[in-house]
Amino acid sequence: MAIWLKRGAAAESKAEADRKVRDVVEAALADIEKRGDAAVREMSVKFDGWDRDDYRLSQAEIDAAVDSLSPQERKDIEFAQAQVRNFAQIQRESMKDVEVETMPGVVLGHRNVPIQAAGCYVPGGKYPLLASAHMSVITAKVAGVPRVVTCAPPFQGKPARAIVAAQALAGADTIYALGGIQAIGAMAIGTETIDPVDILVGPGNAFVAEAKRQLFGRVGIDLFAGPTETLIIADEIGCDPEMAATDILGQIEHGPDSPGVLLTNSESFARATMAEIDRLLEILPTADHARKAWEAFGEVIVADSYEMMVRIADDIASEHVQVMTADPDYFLQNMTNYGALFLGNRTNVSFGDKVIGTNHTLPTKKAARYTGGLWVGKFLKTCTYQKVLTDEASALVGEYCSRLCALEGFAGHGEQANIRVRRFGGRDVPYAGQAAPSELTKA
Repeated sequence: MAIWLKRGAAAESKAEADRKVRDVVEAALADIEKRGDAAVREMSVKFDGWDRDDYRLSQAEIDAAVDSLSPQERKDIEFAQAQVRNFAQIQRESMKDVEVETMPGVVLGHRNVPIQAAGCYVPGGKYPLLASAHMSVITAKVAGVPRVVTCAPPFQGKPARAIVAAQALAGADTIYALGGIQAIGAMAIGTETIDPVDILVGPGNAFVAEAKRQLFGRVGIDLFAGPTETLIIADEIGCDPEMAATDILGQIEHGPDSPGVLLTNSESFARATMAEIDRLLEILPTADHARKAWEAFGEVIVADSYEMMVRIADDIASEHVQVMTADPDYFLQNMTNYGALFLGNRTNVSFGDKVIGTNHTLPTKKAARYTGGLWVGKFLKTCTYQKVLTDEASALVGEYCSRLCALEGFAGHGEQANIRVRRFGGRDVPYAGQAAPSELTKA
């Protein structure tokens, strides 16, 4: 049994908001398709108040951004990037090419082939989220992507120096100061001055996420990474109300559409946490965004057991799930739907967002039911190949293929098998017929 002490916005209102976003994005992408650079420039001016002759940053601008970092800022960025690179390399090393002789004369294999061009979006309208540069650019480069393009919106009327520096230090090949739908559309569709990419990655607001959704198929995407979602699973042994409240507010400050949910097995703990949220909202510098998000999308749920908490958490399928209970590993062993888990009160979502090394681009809107987050594997295509080395193997496989094609009525497919049975097996097979079973294949 579970009770909701606070519920978020109704599904109907969310659906209506989604429809409005969908319509705006559809029109914007069609305009980019039709008018290219002109449409991109108009949107940049309209949405970001940002206009220049060329949105691609020059090497001088990039160098100036890197040089503007203080020694401590550069060390901090390089530390974070080292953690991301290290874990990405560990992931890459776990993905092996294979080649095996599955039966005499038949060799099957696969190779992990890098995608050739990646477009990385780094959000930065409200805050310069330079960590997204680490997560996307470094991961793509470790995977072996030869051309990595980045886009980030201007911050306070100019390129965000920290984002530009992070993109450069991460290894981006081309850097644009461009945000929102116009950035996503330009990278995927291409314009007179921007070459299209093969995959789009990176988080963003609802418009960015919707643009990626509409462009999927034309290009690959990492996942649907919309407004940040946070689920705090806590009890009175593993956490206290102040920490739970702090960790909820620490994520919903992203924006007024960021859901924050508390799931606990104690009503008294739940109510104390709600009181702490109210108290902290009076002193949090980013309370304007956080308060709107909490009022519209905040939820507080009290369940009567760990088992019930797992069922509710898997139904929510949150992007971030922070577990601060007496037994955090219970949720690691039993939960199946989440973007990333943060286990115990010594870690938190912010560690994952900024520095610890796992990737912070994660699935939202219940996409955690069918995908994990961004990782090296997203930039690789696992491509299979096959070789038949002997006449005997070709004829043997051909016999089976011939009869299976006939069973389906595919005469042309069958002839691809039959011609090899004739040539490599010395068998008489009627044209568009099927191979009779040999002693080796007879039931």
